Parts: sequence; C-alpha cells; structure tokens
Amino acid sequence: MDTLAAPLTIAFDYTRSLGPVLGRFMAGLRERRVLGARTSDGRVHVPPLEYDPVTHEPVTDLVEVSPTGTVVSWTWNPRPVEGQPLDRPFGWALIRLDGADTPLLHAVDAEDLNTGMRVRIRWSAQRTGHIRDIACFEPGESDISEISEEFEPVEIMTTPIRLHYQHTTSAEEDRYLRALEQGRIIGQRCPACRKVYVPPRVCPADGVAPDEVVEVADRGMVTTFCVVNVPFAGQRLTPPYVVAQVLLDGADIPISHLILGVEAADVRMGMRVAAVWRDRSRWSTTPENIDHFEPTGEPDAPYESYGEHL
Repeated sequence: MDTLAAPLTIAFDYTRSLGPVLGRFMAGLRERRVLGARTSDGRVHVPPLEYDPVTHEPVTDLVEVSPTGTVVSWTWNPRPVEGQPLDRPFGWALIRLDGADTPLLHAVDAEDLNTGMRVRIRWSAQRTGHIRDIACFEPGESDISEISEEFEPVEIMTTPIRLHYQHTTSAEEDRYLRALEQGRIIGQRCPACRKVYVPPRVCPADGVAPDEVVEVADRGMVTTFCVVNVPFAGQRLTPPYVVAQVLLDGADIPISHLILGVEAADVRMGMRVAAVWRDRSRWSTTPENIDHFEPTGEPDAPYESYGEHL
C-alpha cells in the first residue's frame, strides 16, 4: 500500500498597521521616493528603524536618500520559485543606497553581478504604498528628482502569503488517516507513561515512539475553548462560534475542533460533546470527515476528570 501524499497550500493575507515611520516609508515608495531614518548616532538606516537602537526612543527624523546605490554583497539565484521578484535567474544583493549607511536586501535583474556594481531601483508600474513598489534593482545610475511635497502615510499594508508543498505522511499519520476514512479515530499509547496520543505522535514527555494502536471514542468533553467574535477573510462561519479543545474518551491529549449546535455563550468547560460526521459518501483520508462536535445532553464532566489535560 502506497504511503499517502497530497499537495497542500497554506495561504493567508498578512495585514499589519504600519505606524508613523513605516507608513511614511511606504507612502514614499508610492511616490518613487526612498526615506531613511536618521538615528542619534547620525547614521541613516534604510529601511527605516522605528526605534533608535542607542536611545530606544521613537525615530522622528526621516531623510530622503537616492534610488541609486552600490552592491556591497550578493548571491546568485539560478532557479527562482513562485512569489519571487523575477521569473528568471537573478541575484539577491545587499545594496547601500547613496545617502544611507545601512544596506537593504533586494533582487537585482542582471546577467552578472559584482561587489561595487552601481544599481538603481526599477519601480513597479502600479504603486500602492507597499514594499513591492520596488520591483527590483537593475544596473545603472538614475537622476535624483526634486524632493516631493509631504505625503500622507500609508496606514495598513496587506501582503498575501502563499506556501505550496507536497506533504507525505509518516507511517503513524498514514494509519490515522486511513482509520478516519473508515469512520474510526485511533491513537497510540506510549510504552513508558501509558498515555494515549491522538493523532499518534512521539511522546513529548518521554521522547519515545508509541507502539500500541488504540481506538478511541468519537465523543468526549470540552477542556478549554475560544469564542471567535472577529470576522476575517476566508472565514467559513459567521461569528460568534466556538473552537474548543476536545478530550476524546480514551485519549490523553485533546484535539481542536468546532463546537456547533449550541449558542456560543452556552459552551462551557466539561461539556460532553460528540462528533458529527459528514455523509459517508464524502469520507476520505482527511480529518474533515468530522464536520464538527455538538453537545450530547449528558451531564458535564467534573473538573477532576480533565484538569490535568488543560
């Protein structure tokens, strides 16, 4: 039987508030300007630092530097991957812009690179106040334009993060997923402490691999939980809803899952819950065979029965 493997993608939009320093830096890029931060020792840092490394005070002195600079160190990238600035071989370089005292890391679109090479910014055609407004660097010099008028800082920057990879299961994970395809939940018992881990894994307390397969129930109790109240991109459920740690009967470590079929305000520690499986025709080798958990109506479990599993 072949080991299970599948392509997986981790993706999210990383959004951050920029603050007064980085907000002005990003706004400058939108206007084809590069701003650095002058610290108490007189050095100009590009990208700008938000706090002075000597005095630890907020940086307030931003100065404009040139879009042209010098390569101080570099490495060659012969095989670019998805998401990198260029789709052909290029160099990663530390570039000290004229007027700056520190280098910044960026891509250089050149057939050959050498230390001391003069390079200039190639600006993106569409600029939005993002670090990607610098498409890359290229060999050559550029004229310094007149300093623009003050511009409004960018407040929020969103960067899509995508990671595509091929996941191949371990023997333990393979066994666990194949059991889920049959509507069963299995764990493994540590030979030293006798605790049952679901999904199977090396015992973190004793550092030994479990060797005994144990089938556990598809019901258990809520140990801890979180009420999700904040909406976010890609959210499948409308808040509020509950994500809880569920300690299955027969297991010694909880699994994380949704608790539905009950008002979020009524979920509590010790609540007895049972798995709600998807229609059997949709089962495959995936944890998504269990759609969610919902209350069973049984009396709550006493704290003493799950306290050590928090």
